[in-house]
Amino acid sequence: MADKVKVTLVKSTIGAVPKNKKTIEALGLTKLNKTVELPNNAATQGALRKVAPYVKVEEV
Repeated sequence: MADKVKVTLVKSTIGAVPKNKKTIEALGLTKLNKTVELPNNAATQGALRKVAPYVKVEEV
């Protein structure tokens, strides 16, 4: 298991549930197709599960 994951926002948050919008913003994703590297821990995995339809996740 990798210690980092690469997360890319692939779907617009327009029309998304406000809680999901806040979660995506908290992950550091502000624009479409922006990619960030995040630590692969339980908190990150839980947040990614909540916003799975909006993001693409790759192990680094």
